[in-house]
Amino acid sequence: MPDAVEDFPPGLLPPVQVALAKAVKVLPAQDALPGTMCFEPKWDGYRLCVLRASGRTSLWSRQGKDLTRYFPELSAAADAMIPSGCIVDGEAVVWSEGRLDFEALQQRLSAGKNRLASVARELPASFVAFDVLCVAGHDARGLPFRDRRALLEELATVWSAPLSLSPLTMDRELALRWFEDLAEAGLEGLILKGEAQPYLGGKRIWLKYKRVHETDVVCGAVIGPIDRPTEIVAGLPIDGELRIVGRSSVLSSADSRSLARWLKPPVGSHPWPEVVKGSTIDRFNRDASPVALTLVEPVVVEVLADSSWSGRSFRHSLRFLKVRPELHPEEVSAPFDTA
Repeated sequence: MPDAVEDFPPGLLPPVQVALAKAVKVLPAQDALPGTMCFEPKWDGYRLCVLRASGRTSLWSRQGKDLTRYFPELSAAADAMIPSGCIVDGEAVVWSEGRLDFEALQQRLSAGKNRLASVARELPASFVAFDVLCVAGHDARGLPFRDRRALLEELATVWSAPLSLSPLTMDRELALRWFEDLAEAGLEGLILKGEAQPYLGGKRIWLKYKRVHETDVVCGAVIGPIDRPTEIVAGLPIDGELRIVGRSSVLSSADSRSLARWLKPPVGSHPWPEVVKGSTIDRFNRDASPVALTLVEPVVVEVLADSSWSGRSFRHSLRFLKVRPELHPEEVSAPFDTA
């Protein structure tokens, strides 16, 4: 975006670093963050920053990738309803039959140019805004969240679908009802923010309270061929290295196909060998017979896990949920790691 300089301060030129959240096991006390605790739903979508500069719109992922072409309907809506000089932080989501449809979002990123238009028509995306970084060319990140929220609400007074404002409450009991009631719609949990917090890009300043059985791991290898994997070999960054921490249950045919679309042979050296002991991928199984791994370029996947994390590995098998191509393996941490 060559014209961005005239609309944004130098520290906000794209790509923009977004504020992050760290996972917590239990809902913390009201004073866990600076100022009054605020609760928002945690959306199951793609994190996007909408940048409006010199009458043009661009959409940036949390990884600094320009995703504008994948969401033409959101770009057009921002053109019409967000003034230049604004940067709005939020989530791109797709609704299908009353639920959030993450698979439809994945189709956006994997569809070719010809297919993309039909995918967008069949399952249009929406944008749910929850923060603002810049208004009228002025950096808003140093303002407390309460003031940024007021600016965002003012911007949203002229919005209509597909742009919307994420709900927010300071009522803990209402937030807990959201946590339970919105699960059926595919929302992942709650995001907790302090009313007095500034926006610190690249820092885990917020908290996320998810159902404890959902977590992200790195798929660094699979069992079976790369185009028809039967199990995931899961890894996590531990002590600066990607360590094997468990395996998934046997993948269904549909899950195998879904995962295979994102698997690629490793680029360069790989941290894991091609053959390991059975006890390496399942540390609580006494069978140490050799197991052949099909090494892949590491990709983040979301899995279901019970509370059996030992600090070094999972005691029980994981259940594959979905691929998270918008996340980088280096962003994944051990379950409930708040460091």
